[in-house]
Amino acid sequence: MKQVAADGGSRRRTPLQEIFWTRTSLLLTVLVVVAGLSLWLAGLMDPGTGKNLVTSLGTGTLISAIVGFGSTLITASASQKALVTPVIEESRRALEDLSSEYRALNKEFFPTDVFEATTDPDPAFNRALMADLNATRQYFFRGFSGRHAAARLLLSRTERELRAVIADPRDASAISGRARYLLRREAGDVDSEQIQTRLDEEIRIGLVGLFLARSRCAQVDITVVADPPLDRLELFDDSVWVSLYSDVRGATKLYPRTLRFTEGSFLYNMERAEFVRVSQSRTGRHFRITSATMRTDFLALFEKITGSPLSEEQFRELEGKFHAFRAEFSEVAELGS
Repeated sequence: MKQVAADGGSRRRTPLQEIFWTRTSLLLTVLVVVAGLSLWLAGLMDPGTGKNLVTSLGTGTLISAIVGFGSTLITASASQKALVTPVIEESRRALEDLSSEYRALNKEFFPTDVFEATTDPDPAFNRALMADLNATRQYFFRGFSGRHAAARLLLSRTERELRAVIADPRDASAISGRARYLLRREAGDVDSEQIQTRLDEEIRIGLVGLFLARSRCAQVDITVVADPPLDRLELFDDSVWVSLYSDVRGATKLYPRTLRFTEGSFLYNMERAEFVRVSQSRTGRHFRITSATMRTDFLALFEKITGSPLSEEQFRELEGKFHAFRAEFSEVAELGS
């Protein structure tokens, strides 16, 4: 658009240029030539009536040329203001409106950031996501186990409300989608049963992590669903991050392609509405952890969620695994401790 404006400016003519690009210029040229020839001829003639007539003709013609030049200059300037300038201003306004509409469309439908799939955590991705997390009051997480959400919360120093939608460990179909994704990038000697056992443990570790992260939250609302979407969603006050586990192009990578959209975009509003619908659905299973939730309360809650009891010894084992995961994740993601 700058190029268009530049081209328009380069073609714009001044009133003086307008004079020499119109038919008036031909008449002015003829008058000047006639005046010059007449005065030159009068200078060669002897004094008398003939010389006076030729001199008068040259002088009158020269005056007419000068007056005509001034009149044309004034007329061209007035025409420029009356006709050309409004068209230029209207074109500029049209270009500005078009540019504003284009920027609005960009904000509405296009991501502000795109992070490609990687085998190792991308420090730039994690720093940007943590910046959004530290600036939000509400943190909506939809994923498989919630381990990463809990780890990020313990790395934060501010309090917020967390709502998490995770896979239901009591439903085998809830784990199968993630298992199929992992099978595409695992070695051939790893079978589906091994993957599902690992994923089941990740959910258990994630639940313990969310319990430990209650100190960073006003409250933790957990919804378990039997058919969680494969893509991970992390939604903040001003942005939404979508990790595309469903993208088959990044199936060989551990960390999938991730897109960031800002508040007000179509995808932000759509995902927020869908998340609220799921987290408040009457058919879902909903649980709450607060800062007042004691370990004995959590052990009972854990059994309701998973369908399996959790002893003190098993809790300490899962707690140790979660802290090991958090330390490893913080180091490779360069997030500090």
